[in-house]
Amino acid sequence: MEYLYRDALSRAGNVHAITDLWDDLRGSITENARKYLIKDAEHYLGYSFAPIPATLFMDFKRTGNRVRFEDVYFNKRRVLNSLVLGELCEDKGRFVDDIINGIYSICEESAWQLPAHNSYKRDTPQNILPDTDRPIIELFACETGAQLATISYVLKDKLDSVSDEICHRINSELTKRIIKPYLNEHFWWMGREDEPMCNWTIWCTQNILLTAAQMDDPTIPLENILSKAAGSVDYFLKDYGDDGCCDEGAMYYHHAGLCMYITTYLLDLMTDGAFKGCMKNAKIKNIAEYISNVHIHGSFYLNYADCAPILEPAGAREYLLGKMVDSPSLMSYAALDFKSSLESNEVSSTGSFASVKASSAHYLKDEINLSYRLLTIMYEKEILNYAKENPDQIPAGNVYYESAGVFVTRHGDIALSVKAGDNDDSHNHNDTGSVILYAKNKPALIDVGVESYTAKTFSERRYEIWTMQSGYHNLPTIAGYDQLPGADYHASSVQVSDDLTSIELDIRDAYPQECKLRSYKRYASLISECKLVIKDSWEFEDDADNKEIILNFMTYEKPEVKLSEDPSTDGIFKIGDLCTFKVTGAYRYEIEAIPVTDPRLQKTWKHELYRVRFYPCENSNEFTLRTI
Repeated sequence: MEYLYRDALSRAGNVHAITDLWDDLRGSITENARKYLIKDAEHYLGYSFAPIPATLFMDFKRTGNRVRFEDVYFNKRRVLNSLVLGELCEDKGRFVDDIINGIYSICEESAWQLPAHNSYKRDTPQNILPDTDRPIIELFACETGAQLATISYVLKDKLDSVSDEICHRINSELTKRIIKPYLNEHFWWMGREDEPMCNWTIWCTQNILLTAAQMDDPTIPLENILSKAAGSVDYFLKDYGDDGCCDEGAMYYHHAGLCMYITTYLLDLMTDGAFKGCMKNAKIKNIAEYISNVHIHGSFYLNYADCAPILEPAGAREYLLGKMVDSPSLMSYAALDFKSSLESNEVSSTGSFASVKASSAHYLKDEINLSYRLLTIMYEKEILNYAKENPDQIPAGNVYYESAGVFVTRHGDIALSVKAGDNDDSHNHNDTGSVILYAKNKPALIDVGVESYTAKTFSERRYEIWTMQSGYHNLPTIAGYDQLPGADYHASSVQVSDDLTSIELDIRDAYPQECKLRSYKRYASLISECKLVIKDSWEFEDDADNKEIILNFMTYEKPEVKLSEDPSTDGIFKIGDLCTFKVTGAYRYEIEAIPVTDPRLQKTWKHELYRVRFYPCENSNEFTLRTI
């Protein structure tokens, strides 16, 4: 295991808090941002911050529903951020009383962890109520700590002018709920030996540092905090291949690779430059550039695991991470995506301000980290200037991420991806060998994504959920079986062409032994819009009784299929007006319409989805799709 961050810390001299983190903030706010943020904050004058009763906390354990608690919890924090930004922009004290109410409402919550995370050991049942004497620090306890530390930091003079008890209360709660548990307890996400980590590690570590760096409390042992934080970053990095692929998917990059920016930036500031070498490390750069390599067009991204295909526009953090690792391609992607989102009024939680017509629903969506929004204020001008001076997008190329088995090849407005690897990814779906196809920059063969999280999502019953099953990916059902989860279920014999236009792999081992497969090879190639091929060939063991193959393909646009009565004649498989395939080797098909009823899926898919199921001809061992 490489000790990149611990080695950097060992070379550091003085360790200290930060006293000038947001000094450039007020002078950076554009007039459009000022107008928008004040207007947004005005909606919450006199706002009544909802309490969180014990029964609401218990609701998750009793019903498995996460949404009812989280709606109240997150909305309080979003409203408080809006009021803080309004006060920073107006600077007249009009929002201060409501800000104080928000601070005290959060400080008076019995716990800051989500009910779904209310356990002390990884993957163990959650306690129905929190132990207030033993705080749990997880994703959103850490986010809450960072939020309150930032508010105290940027508004200390205003809050002290009312009463110095306000910042004292914040400091007391942060010490009790964040700093002491961090130093005295071991939570699984901190890392230990070979235990696998995920986005939690770097996301929590980032917010621990945001909390400690802004408290400016001489009693806090910063050396111990930085030592533990540097160790956690190394544990996080150990589970990434040198190619930097995020096996949790593009959505989780925002909580994983992207958190490398603030984490590294704060460590560097708190040690007077000891982490400059980490910023130039090749693996860190590859982790940073992952997001631009899986970007398709506009808001569309390749999505595996629990990732959705539509993500919010890139913003300040992507740009600043690209700047930190010296990546013109990432800076170009981020700046131009940011600029494009402003021009189309697709304003999101990345904090785009240029259009005061933007809806607060987009602007506030899923954003409780105040620091992210402050970074947008500070760097909006720079990002837009960069986009103006570098108007040509640096195009993403073909790539094969061997560490996770993700293959991507492009031609014009067509992008083809194949997932090799195994069924043991973080936020895993059983999708080894699945393909994703974009045509005309729109989803043709799709990965559905994941429904709203419930208790079932992260339980032993996870793979009862249809979106997790290989039969609802672009994969075969073999002898009545779909794929199984775990590292033992994987692709083999993976071969990628030197020009990264084709891939071949055997997915036999992703299926249970009961299938009695000798091999199941999938070949996919994209050379031009007329030379896109997806070809499957298979062979069963001699004693196999059931040799049925069903080829499943998921689409969003309505499919049309015409098969000839003569199996030797090609059929047609058309996906809306996006692409048309010649079908070879199928004699029968079914089209199943799947209503989209889940709120999370409805954010992406506005109408029903379709599963097309092809049945290969009798005694056939080959099926092929070729674009016309």
